Amino acid sequence: MALTALVIARLRALGDLPGAVSDTALRHFTDAVSVGHGAAGSEAGAHWRRYAAAQTGRGPASVFGLPHGLPPETAALINGGLIHSLEYDDTHTGSIVHGSCVLAAAALAAGEANGRSGAEVLRAYTLWYEVFIRMGLAAAGGFQNRGFQLTSIGGALCAAGIAADLKGLDAQQTEAAIGIALSQASGVFEFLTNGSTVKSMHPGWAAHAGLVAADLAQAGMTGPATALEGRFGLFRQFAGDAEAPARFEAMIADLGEVWHLQDAAYKFYPCCHYLHPFVEAASLMMAEGIRAEDVESFHCFAPEGTAGIVAEPWAEKVAASGHKARWSLPVTVAMQLVDGQVGLGSFEGPLSEGVADLAARSTWSPLEGSAFPQRFDAKLRLRLKDGRVVERHIADVYGNGSRPPAQSDLDGKFTANIARLAPDADAHPLLSALFALPQAPDCSAVSAALRQISAQE
Repeated sequence: MALTALVIARLRALGDLPGAVSDTALRHFTDAVSVGHGAAGSEAGAHWRRYAAAQTGRGPASVFGLPHGLPPETAALINGGLIHSLEYDDTHTGSIVHGSCVLAAAALAAGEANGRSGAEVLRAYTLWYEVFIRMGLAAAGGFQNRGFQLTSIGGALCAAGIAADLKGLDAQQTEAAIGIALSQASGVFEFLTNGSTVKSMHPGWAAHAGLVAADLAQAGMTGPATALEGRFGLFRQFAGDAEAPARFEAMIADLGEVWHLQDAAYKFYPCCHYLHPFVEAASLMMAEGIRAEDVESFHCFAPEGTAGIVAEPWAEKVAASGHKARWSLPVTVAMQLVDGQVGLGSFEGPLSEGVADLAARSTWSPLEGSAFPQRFDAKLRLRLKDGRVVERHIADVYGNGSRPPAQSDLDGKFTANIARLAPDADAHPLLSALFALPQAPDCSAVSAALRQISAQE
């Protein structure tokens, strides 16, 4: 049996989701909706807002920042792009997958368009997130090493699975949809050369591709059955890994028994996830009384697997500003030390003189014994002007499975993101509608709450 057919059969044979898994999925889904609103009210999402405003068609799917609906594939494109615009969305660290920016956008749009219950929407989102994570684990780092973002490449196929499920397609049509999505899969890391905002399109395009693929499959278009394991399939073509299909097949066998979504990490800083443990280390030192004016220089010990994204070339990272600084190790550490925070407004203007000066007095080297990518670890060393050397090691990023966040932190993030778009809006009706989604007969309450907040902007 081809791998795609095997995945579909496995998912359709599963019973009800465990309660703890459903609760985790809802928290991640809710977090993604909040992050999309934060982006809709930020400079990084302005191009998506302008694009959304220019769409003349109307449809059943909600868009963050609009008081009316758009066609589902368009809504998925915009919402997926918004969720990823701030680098504030969740990550499964071991697979290096940003799941919710693709899958929450696809599931919300397809659920609204097809009148599906909240439980059906969350089930499709959860199960295809599990498939998505297994794609990354089967070829750990392989996609990224070849310059592809798995979030967009694999995301297109998983979004197609979600859309097919929520459209009620049969197994053969679902297999076709996933094969069709393979021909739409794209997303390369060349954006790093100038910090261009096209990276936010990666998950949006994947969500869009998935919905269109399901529509085409329903209309009778066919796709390759070997989209995953074939000679030009996902693993061989994009990860260059001929052994990954066998690893992936073995991982599919435990789907329903092992739930990797439980280990997905939330973000609490709007920048590349690799940077978060360094920002936390700097924050801990500040809590102990160290201030930027005390620091002569600092040195970052970073996992080698992160260097091409956040550390190299170092001279360019030191000079990064604006949106490009979201992937700069020296700048984000300097921001925390100088400004006392790395927040929603930190990347919306030129660097302050203090941040630029301190970033220029930094260096980096590989972190020996790193657990990356299973853990996002870091070590930060400050050399102080009085001659002391202070060092902090973070074994894993806060918000990951090994360090789950407090619900109060997630609620605070939700409220702050909604306020970014609509300062006078009450976030609680939307939060309540999302929390009630598992029992809701459809998505209408969530849709109404989304559009009410948008209308108040």
